[in-house]
Amino acid sequence: ARIWPRGVSTSWSPVGAAFNVKPQGRRLDLFGERRVSGLFGVPELSAPEGFHVAQEKALRKTEALMELVCKTPPGPKTVLIFDELSDSLCKVADLADFVKIAHPDPAFREAAEEACRCIGTMVEKLNTNVELYQSLQKLLADKKLVDSLDPETRRVAELFMFDFEISGIHLDKEKRKRAVDLNVKILDLSSTFLMGTHIPNKIGKHLLPEHIRHHFTLDGEHVLVDGLHAEAPDDLVREAAYKIFLYPNARQLNCLEELLSNRDLLAKLVGYSTFSHRALQGTIAQNPETVMQFLEKLSDKLSERTVRDFEMLRGMKMKLNPHNAELMPWDPPYYSGVLRAERYNIEPSLYCPFFSLGACMEGLNVLFNQLFGISLYAEQPAKGEVWCEDVRKLAVVHEAEGLLGYIYCDFFQRADKPHQDCHFTIRGGRLKENGDYQLPVVVLMLNLPQSSRSSPTLLTPGMMENLFHEMGHAMHSMLGRTRYQHVTGTRCPTDFAEVPSILMEYFANDYRVVNQFARHYQTGQPLPKNMVSRLCESKKVCAAADTQLQVFYATLDQIYHGKHPLRRSTTDILKETQEKFYGLPYVPDTAWQLRFSHLVGYGAKYYSYLMSRAVASMVWKECFLQDPFNRAVGERYRREMLAHGGGKEPMLMVQGMLQKCPSIDDFVSALVSDLDLDFETFFMDSE
Repeated sequence: ARIWPRGVSTSWSPVGAAFNVKPQGRRLDLFGERRVSGLFGVPELSAPEGFHVAQEKALRKTEALMELVCKTPPGPKTVLIFDELSDSLCKVADLADFVKIAHPDPAFREAAEEACRCIGTMVEKLNTNVELYQSLQKLLADKKLVDSLDPETRRVAELFMFDFEISGIHLDKEKRKRAVDLNVKILDLSSTFLMGTHIPNKIGKHLLPEHIRHHFTLDGEHVLVDGLHAEAPDDLVREAAYKIFLYPNARQLNCLEELLSNRDLLAKLVGYSTFSHRALQGTIAQNPETVMQFLEKLSDKLSERTVRDFEMLRGMKMKLNPHNAELMPWDPPYYSGVLRAERYNIEPSLYCPFFSLGACMEGLNVLFNQLFGISLYAEQPAKGEVWCEDVRKLAVVHEAEGLLGYIYCDFFQRADKPHQDCHFTIRGGRLKENGDYQLPVVVLMLNLPQSSRSSPTLLTPGMMENLFHEMGHAMHSMLGRTRYQHVTGTRCPTDFAEVPSILMEYFANDYRVVNQFARHYQTGQPLPKNMVSRLCESKKVCAAADTQLQVFYATLDQIYHGKHPLRRSTTDILKETQEKFYGLPYVPDTAWQLRFSHLVGYGAKYYSYLMSRAVASMVWKECFLQDPFNRAVGERYRREMLAHGGGKEPMLMVQGMLQKCPSIDDFVSALVSDLDLDFETFFMDSE
């Protein structure tokens, strides 16, 4: 008989089967009715009003902890209390952050929104509380005490201090007030700018040729353009969408310029030379100079390949549209899709039958089992614990350590659900005072089609890769074993946060891994090897030009957050940077930067995705490529990279994993070598 590890429930069922059947609604448990609970098992949250109760409870606890920390002599205990303070607020705020966008019931969404506001106000109060600051300051100013702290405690203390300083708490009273005002102003400008990035542009319909009007939304005498229509086959539709959607809006332009200059003022006020210098502290890159070096070297290495990609695209445009063969910025997404389809027959419907959701989940389960000794089990949630009947709850169980945490899988499309795929931390892991570990809880949100009567949910290759990507974030959360929740799981520097998720994409594109689970849902036949190779090679079509575009966006972001006052208008900077770092001509009377929504959440950090991909690529090639199921390497990966969350300097984690210190040139080479066709698979398939 199987011996169950500790903390294990016998009501668990295998993960693959759980995802290929519809949930049974209110199943009866063995002992009568199903348990009743609140959202995520929080008893108060069985009704929207419960948010108020939960937030009041958190605020009371906060008051008590504030008193305690001010009375405690400086030492490791100070950091523990700070973390408990952060934990009691995050438990409500993180949960509410998720509920306010994902719950189908407007009453729950509004209550969660209110809780976010309330906790947000409290956090601002704490960040400007001088007594609180001084209790941490006393600890960090005492060299002897600091030297006696273990590295994780010291790092967490420094991170809390870093949060204080952006509020200007270390400044005199007048400057402190300015810092608080600037923070409020930046918050307002950010949300205004973000709203503006999505607002459609309208144009008199008589100005558009009649035969393309029906591609857009009609509004009386006007046509509304709400996006770039990048995949539209008609060149004129893409051109019109590009020129109309990106037409500059004076209010939005003003908003962006104010946002950038206020960020700069705040950074200077609290002691940094630019906003970018502040944003990059503690990251892999450390400073803007390193980021620019990375982007410039990458751009140099890409340039020949990008030119070749543009030539290929130009050739395809010439073939399909001989009258108008100049390659324009609205062309690459469409024509690279045409090239991909022509060279490699990768019609998604050929692949879907092999990627039923149950098969993919079972594939992840087997992979995690081989690498980490972990199994995923479906657990029946209590009544009221989930926000929608089709949400599945997974228990993550280690063969020796027992239950590690929970993943709630909100995978299916529904009305009003946000469209992006994402990972939310609902509760961070931390070591509690009684020696128990507070188990992490996360949500993975995808937008997959529902199963039908005749077939389970079938994923396209892109959806399958996204599932692996998001599961990489979830494993980072589940396998982190930090002492402090402030640095739990994915709470780490931005340019390291995407490493575990991007690394999972390499697994999703490896035939040895895919072959373990990709089976036709009707016949059980495995996915042929040449179909996987075709898919992998097709991703390299125009990949240099795609990477070059990301380099251009990342460079633009660095310049915008670099030395102020900016030498020229944001549009002139866009034009200059586009010509230097992308290569397709700037189109007069357009202002792409006004649609660059990432400037809000990733200000000065847009490069992070490229940097994370470079690290993931190196980890894949040097550690997992030889054998993607190697348990010893999996354990090393857990020990060196996943276990620390943000509690260790990211470059030290990367060094521990690669067993060497990578240079910027190494990162660049890793990204560039990913673009080259793998001729071995190429020849094998053409035989």
